[in-house]
Amino acid sequence: MNNTASLAARIDLATLCRMKAEQRKFAMLTAYDYPTAALAQAAGVHALLIGDSMGTVLLGHPSTRSVPLALMLTLGEAVRRGAPQVFLVGDMPYEAVAGGEQNAVTAAKRFRDEAGCDAVKFEAAPEDDRLVARLTQAGIDTIAHLGLRPQQVTSPDGYRAQARDAESVERLVADARRMVAAGAVMILLEAVPAEASQAVVAAVSVPVIGCGAGPACDGHVLVTQDLLGLGTIRPPRFVPVLAQMGRICEDALRRYVENIVKGTYPGPEHVYQMRAAPADKPS
Repeated sequence: MNNTASLAARIDLATLCRMKAEQRKFAMLTAYDYPTAALAQAAGVHALLIGDSMGTVLLGHPSTRSVPLALMLTLGEAVRRGAPQVFLVGDMPYEAVAGGEQNAVTAAKRFRDEAGCDAVKFEAAPEDDRLVARLTQAGIDTIAHLGLRPQQVTSPDGYRAQARDAESVERLVADARRMVAAGAVMILLEAVPAEASQAVVAAVSVPVIGCGAGPACDGHVLVTQDLLGLGTIRPPRFVPVLAQMGRICEDALRRYVENIVKGTYPGPEHVYQMRAAPADKPS
């Protein structure tokens, strides 16, 4: 696989800022492994997120809180190997941020130094402009995640759209401005109305990434498994399910089981042959 075919040059923060200035949208997806990352890069995806969504998508937890930092770093290294040209973002897991500012700074440096990330993202409360400033001072490009913050949701029925009235939109804009003033290089908005994202895009100079946040955003991110129909739960309403890979994979696995049961596998073409015995040497 030529996993650099669709990206002629390395995408960095300057590239994404230039795309914003030129009113060109950029595409971002989650990736947790080498083959997914390689496919995404070959398809021309501009940015990848080593998302803590792996907690629910890959590990089967009811929330994203239980994802170990060490696992995210290991899988992040694989993602970077698969997609060396994309803008790579490490998603700060709950354990990294809940342990305090210094713990978060240490985790962010590991995303940069061990997984090769270009930036980190974390779910920011209004007072977390202090953490943005600490990370920025440490030389870490930081994305502030506002709107719906999944780490604060402990059950699947707790996911609700945010900023759905004028007062809460004002607070969202104020939070975004505060994060950018503290040094955030991008804002990610999750599950907010189009009017809210329009207000934020108009209020800040940095790229704004939407995750179910309407067309005004400069870029958009989705969970890859949701997009491909590989999830085990119903995807959010903002996800365009562009394939039904789950059904395709289940059908293939079912046929494998049937072939085993019927005795049609392994067939002659799947079996290694003995080497021919050497001819007897003349006396």
